[in-house]
Amino acid sequence: MNDVHVTVQGNLGGPVRHHETANGPVASFRLGCTPSWFDRRTQQWVEGETQWYSVSAWRALATHCSASLSAGDPVVVHGRLTMRTWEDADGKPHTDLELTARTVGHDLARGTSAFTRAVRAEAEAA
Repeated sequence: MNDVHVTVQGNLGGPVRHHETANGPVASFRLGCTPSWFDRRTQQWVEGETQWYSVSAWRALATHCSASLSAGDPVVVHGRLTMRTWEDADGKPHTDLELTARTVGHDLARGTSAFTRAVRAEAEAA
């Protein structure tokens, strides 16, 4: 398999959008990743250019993302990276980096989080 899998650390650029499809629930959000480094010459932190990813999560992960994430949250996302090129109405080309998430979590290097284990559907039916 030639899929590219990456792990990306960043902040949610807005609220999580959740909707139902024929293939199950999907949650989507924008993830902004801004590199930073310490410049020893100026003795200051420098921020680079923010790179944006469109993230989609499916099924149970979609439901958990919708219930757990808010705009601005620091997260770590691991998943399959694809690049989509398209043209707007004026014919101007655009490129979108799309990440289909396999795992998503709060970035605990930047804060704390509380975990609640999900109840499986068959356990609820019993």
